[in-house]
Amino acid sequence: MNELGIPVLIVLAALLLVMMFLGAMGVRRIQLRRTLGTFDASISTTPGKWMMAIARYGPGELEFLKLFSVSPIPVQRFVRSSIRINAWRAPEEEEKHLVQPGSVIVMMGYEDREILIAMDYQTYNGLSAWLEAGPVAGVGTWRQD
Repeated sequence: MNELGIPVLIVLAALLLVMMFLGAMGVRRIQLRRTLGTFDASISTTPGKWMMAIARYGPGELEFLKLFSVSPIPVQRFVRSSIRINAWRAPEEEEKHLVQPGSVIVMMGYEDREILIAMDYQTYNGLSAWLEAGPVAGVGTWRQD
């Protein structure tokens, strides 16, 4: 091969790998969005830091998977019986560019932490209904408010 052939092959191989990765991310996103109980959201567990995610309702937990990833493993998992919705609000000015347009910020309590989730209002209604329709565990209700 001539001097130019090897660098061109390396660049083409790198481009092919990038395209395959982007294709895998796209297929994963399509598969997740087709699953019942998934929605687009952003989550903040640290003040000022937001992560775009795909959230998924499970039978007993709420899971968050990174949007820009090929991993099927959730990065955040919240047990349904420990979730409390404290309130919701419109995004503040500094949050507007960090969350999806038209989102509301849901202030959620989980164990002893405060977690913010950005989602559209219809999705918030679904989350609220999912939490309220939770099963009863043992005697009395499973909520510990």
